[in-house]
Amino acid sequence: MLNLSDKHIIKIVVSDKSPLIQVGLRTLFGCDKRFALVATAVDGEQFMKQIGRVDFDIGIIGWEMPYLNGRGVLKEMANVDGPIPKIIVYTSNLAPDVPRQVMRLGGAGFCQKSESPERLIETILAVSEGRMVFPFMDMSKPGNDPFGLLTGREQELLIALSEGNTNIQIASELDISLNTVKFHLKNLYSKLNVKNRAQAVASYLKEYTTV
Repeated sequence: MLNLSDKHIIKIVVSDKSPLIQVGLRTLFGCDKRFALVATAVDGEQFMKQIGRVDFDIGIIGWEMPYLNGRGVLKEMANVDGPIPKIIVYTSNLAPDVPRQVMRLGGAGFCQKSESPERLIETILAVSEGRMVFPFMDMSKPGNDPFGLLTGREQELLIALSEGNTNIQIASELDISLNTVKFHLKNLYSKLNVKNRAQAVASYLKEYTTV
């Protein structure tokens, strides 16, 4: 889709619930002739409507968005016919499982909002050249972090819990039985040393998310 050797201008769509982030990125890209911000969206549903309607190369999306979050966007894009833009998740969420989810769901890059604007630019350029950009994932110390002990499925359930989904909704979304959901939740609570979903979500939000 991209050919930088022909001085291709990288067309970008930004989706983020924060007006400040949208304004900041508009300013950032407006000062760099390599980029063109062609549209913005405040949630994942609006972002998905841009696909097929607007010609763009890279989508920069938040992870926590109303109506359809970053995980939902990546899952829906797997069902889009034809060429699709590459996706970079740009978030303040510090949960270590988020980059893994982004990679597993087909995202091309991941960047923290706490990093410098130059880092985001570098990520965009690398992704535009066909590379994947993710932070180093240290798998050597899982025992020091109870969240690191969770399986991929348990991580998915924890994210679903944090979004307020019921057991029935989780079972439907993950295409597993209700009994399987209950089995995974029992193991999840044990690993996090909590008694219920409220405590699990509170532990997750306290440890890994920022306002």
